[in-house]
Formats: sequence, C-alpha cells, structure tokens
Amino acid sequence: MIVSRFSRSELSAAFGIEMSSIDGPGPGSGWGRVAPGGRSDPHQHDETEVFVIVSGSGDLLVDGERTPVGPGSVVVVEPFETHVIENTGPDDLVFFDLYWRDPLRAVEAAGAVRQRFGQRPVFVFSTPPTPNGDLHLGHLSGPYLGADAFVRFQRMNGTDAWHLTGSDDYQSYVVERARRDGTEPAETAAHFSAAIRATLHLMDITPDQYTVTNDDEGYAPGLRRFFSRLVASGSVRPQETGAVFDDETGAYLYEVSVSGGCPGCGGETSGNICEECGEPNTCADLTDPRASRSGAPARPGRITRFCLPLHEFGAQVADHHRTGRVPVRLRELAARVFHRGRLDLPVTHPSGWGVTPDEPGAPGQVIWVWPEMAYGFLHGIELLGRRLGRHWQADAPEQDWKIVHFFGYDNSFYHSLLYPVLYGLAFPRWRPDIDYHVNEFYLLSKEKFSTSRRHAIWGRDILGPDSVDAVRYFLASTRPEGRRTNFEPSAYEAVLRDTLIGSWQRWLTELGGRVRKWYGNVTPDAGVWRPEHTAFLDRLHTRLTAITGSLGQDGFSLNQAAAELTGIVTDVTRFTGSAYALQDDERWHDERRTTVALELAAARLVAACAVPVMPRFAARLAGCLGLPEIATWPRTVELLPAGTRIDLADTIFFTADRGVRTGHDLTNA
Repeated sequence: MIVSRFSRSELSAAFGIEMSSIDGPGPGSGWGRVAPGGRSDPHQHDETEVFVIVSGSGDLLVDGERTPVGPGSVVVVEPFETHVIENTGPDDLVFFDLYWRDPLRAVEAAGAVRQRFGQRPVFVFSTPPTPNGDLHLGHLSGPYLGADAFVRFQRMNGTDAWHLTGSDDYQSYVVERARRDGTEPAETAAHFSAAIRATLHLMDITPDQYTVTNDDEGYAPGLRRFFSRLVASGSVRPQETGAVFDDETGAYLYEVSVSGGCPGCGGETSGNICEECGEPNTCADLTDPRASRSGAPARPGRITRFCLPLHEFGAQVADHHRTGRVPVRLRELAARVFHRGRLDLPVTHPSGWGVTPDEPGAPGQVIWVWPEMAYGFLHGIELLGRRLGRHWQADAPEQDWKIVHFFGYDNSFYHSLLYPVLYGLAFPRWRPDIDYHVNEFYLLSKEKFSTSRRHAIWGRDILGPDSVDAVRYFLASTRPEGRRTNFEPSAYEAVLRDTLIGSWQRWLTELGGRVRKWYGNVTPDAGVWRPEHTAFLDRLHTRLTAITGSLGQDGFSLNQAAAELTGIVTDVTRFTGSAYALQDDERWHDERRTTVALELAAARLVAACAVPVMPRFAARLAGCLGLPEIATWPRTVELLPAGTRIDLADTIFFTADRGVRTGHDLTNA
C-alpha cells in the first residue's frame, strides 16, 4: 500500500507551478499547488490526465474553454488538449494529479477528425493586403487560398468558422503609390481595395468580413481607444530615440522610404522589417541607411515617438507560444529577436496618412499601421458579429474566441511577437488562443513576386470561370509551405494538360462512358466482391484519412491535400487497368458491377474532398453524380445509391488555357 499526503516541502517547480511526484507502480501521480493569482504554463502532452481539486478555487482552461473548479471537481484532459490551471481565489489551489499513457487513445486524439474547436467561434484571418496594387499569384497562393480552404473544411466538419480580411489602407506603401500615380492616398486605397476584392471573387474566395479601414466610421475611434489602453498600461509611452532623415529635405524616413543593411542578418532591407530573416529594425539601426528616392545617405537624428520596450516581454511571448499552433519557424524567430537585447520599438510615426492618437506626447504622428492591425482584427470580429446578431466587441475580447492567422513569413514578427504583447497590455485578463499558419515567398522566374516592381502574374489575368479550378489546384500543389517555391507558367500548363485534363478529366469521361454503355447512365448496385475490390475500398479509406489530416487544424497542408486528391485518381486508374480485363465476359458481370460501383464511390470521394480546394469543380462533379451540394465532410467511403442518375460522359470539367501572361510589363492600373 502507498499512502501519500499533500506536503509543500515535497513540491518543486514544474509547468509554471509547483508539483510533486509519487513513486509507485501503475499510472503517474502527484500533488500540485497553484498560488493565489498564479497559473500553469499552457502545455500539451500525449498522456491522459485527471485533475482532482482538493482545496481552493480556480479555472481550468482546456483548448480555450474555461471551466470553474473547486473542491470535489474532477476533470479529465485528453491527450494533446492544451490546458492551463489557474487560481482565481484567495487561497492555495491544491489538486491531485493522475496521468497515464494509452497509445491507442493518443493516436485517436491526434487524428485530424478531432473537433478541438468544439462550439467556439473560430475567426480565420488572411493578412489584410496593402491596397497599393492588385493581388498577384504570390498573394493568392499564400494567406488567401489557405484561409479559404481552411474555413471550408472546418465548416464541413461542423465548426462555426469565418474568413476575415480587408484592406490595410494606412500603409506607407499606399502613400508612395499615390505619389507615383499623382493621386491622393485615399483615392489609391479605395481603387485598389475594390480591385483586390474583385480578384478574390474571381478566385472563388468570398470573405465573411472585408473591412476597409479608411471607410469604416467606427474604425478610427475604436483604434484610438485601443491605443489609449496601451498607453494606460504604462509600457507604451513617449520616448526620444534614434531615427533617420532625408539629408536634403529633412523628411522623416521609415518603411518604404529608407533602406540599408539589416541589423539581424546583414542583408539588404527596407525600413522596419527584413523580409529575408523576419527581424524588425528601427531604421536607426540599419547599416548605411539610404533615402529610397534619392539613394543618398540618410542623416541620423533623434525624435520623440510612442515606443514599446519589446525586450521586456520575452517570457510573455513564450507563454503565448505554448498555447496554440505556433510553428518552430516562428518560435525560432522569437528566440533571435529577444536574444538581441534591448528593442525600443516605435509605435507611432510622423505622417499625414493614418489615425492620430488621442494621447498627447507625439504631435503630428499617427499610430503605426502594424500595431494598428492588432486592433483591426478585433474590429473585424465586432463588425462580423453585428451582421450575425452576435454581441462580439473589439473592446472586450472573449476567452472562447479561437483566432487563426494565415500570413507570409515577412509578417511573422508582427503577428506572432508584437500582437500578443499588445493584447496583453490592452486586455490583461484575456489569454488569446491563436494558431499561426505561415507561408514562405512564392517566386516567379526565381525572383520574388513584387507589386512595386510589377514583377507578377496578376490574378485577374489568369482567373476566369473555366480556369479557377485549375489555378486553385496548381497553387495548392505548389504554394510555399515551409520552403520557397517557384511558379513556372510551363509547369502550370503541363499540370493542366497532363494531370487535370489528361488524368482527371479522362478518367471521369471514361467512367461516364462505361456507366452509359453498360447501365444506361444509372448507378449499378454492387455485386460480388473480390479481394481486389476490398483492397481498393481500403485504399480509398486510407486516402480519405490522409486528406482529412492535411486539411485539419494541426497538419494543414494544401500541398499534401492536392497530392492526395490526385492520388485517388491514380489509384482508380491503376485499379481499373486490371479490373476490366474481363469486362465483356458475362460470367463476371456481378464482379463488374462492383468495380463500377467502386469507381463511382471514388468519384464521390473526390467530389467531397475537393470542396475546400476546388469548390466549383466539386459542385459540378457532385451534380453529375446525382448528389446535392456536398456540405459535410465524409467520415467514410460511401457507394452511390443504386439507381442514381449519372451524367459524366459529356461533361467537361477542365479546358486548355490560352497561356499565362508573365513579365515585368504587366501593370495593375
């Protein structure tokens, strides 16, 4: 017999609180203590864990859902659920902890079908684009296609998920584009914001909330309130720090107006952020800074701006990164940034374009557009809530909100380091639960897509009703997930010709011909099953499991999803290549019925699994199979009901393209 009693002397630091361990056979166990006002680090593990509250009171947060606990409360936490135990009372919160490994339970929990979001609202953001030009394929392949497919999949699995974006009107790049075009920034922003929205529509991407910051009358007042909260925290305050100026005109230089050597990696960069290494700069710390317009050396000086001592918040950022899905790439960036030491980050800049704060201390300055975006996400949620009849408020974010961000690596610092700090200052009791999905640069002819240099393939020049499925498929296949990838027009044309037309279209047409010839365009009932039939059915189920995992919240990868969709077609053609060897021998007609029924089941599976990636194609294929629009993700492979009318033989799903226009001569005016 083992007897254990709670003793503070046996406790030691673990998971941000105090824990002990009881030696003995069987499951692991021990005592835990959370001091008043304390909380454990957010964490996940493969064990099943049971908390038995002995004394005190607090909350247990499991995947963002807060549950009050007190003496007698017993809570079971499944493997990989993110959990935090928090003391909200005046006395110690004492609990008994029991945990054990169950490999089967852990594998099932790790499966992509898990509905970890539960009944929580899920807000999926694609980074608001800068309206200094239209969207090119580099933009579309990253945050926008990713967020759209993610939301479609989540909705098919019963999650309340919404896609939110808009136009980031107050960017300095808008001012520069307006200067070049001889227009006003507001006019430039409005023009390209409308163009961006139209291009998204061509891509079959219709966000649930599209916020135009310069046109929304409630946006600026809300942003000012958010900024005042930051100042009230005491951490954001006026501070005189180094800056750079145009030596000829005396103009203040930042972002697009200055360039130099990155203090992090040493590479060439514009002001404030390095696209290569992802690290921020203050412009004053650039090596050999130059004014972008003249190319002349910039003059160093000093200026008072509102600044944030970001270097003080390394522990808070690490704590935040333990909560949601934060790729190693982002955690490594955080380690580099906080290893640099002191970083007093200006959050206001002298400019005539933007929102001026209510707080005194930096006259003639506007709230920097990147900290502004932290508020913009919350504002978008409030606007979406108004339309849905939900009382969501930007000034009072709720703990059950799940936020999912899709963005390019060059935005990583702002999203995954700066914004968590700002949220902590503005809303100290809110513990934002955020997942991050980051993409690398998509290249064109081995160089970065660039709006400013007009080195791009614009979405509107390639997208249309007959091409959108092919474009979405190709971008899903080649988008830069974890590494930079390159768009080659010839590769796109080859995939369209050989994969989508030469393989997908050919299979569906031939399948339709078989159903017409043998069964009068009506689905046959399955007959006799042979071992090759059961093996193929199992293979289809394996593909379904793989696609489900590739679209889920943990393992999201459109590269993998596209590959698995084509894998289904490859499996079918391999299966039918031998299965129809005796197609004209009537002694085997019952086996032939099973083969055709399985082919149609594969087509049904393609129609369902293609919805997030190629929604227009999926809807057409479902209609040809006699199915209504598919709104639910399949849990298994299903045969079509016998007698279902089929209309596949004459349907054209993909057509040859006229060719892709490329080159520096493309404009977005």
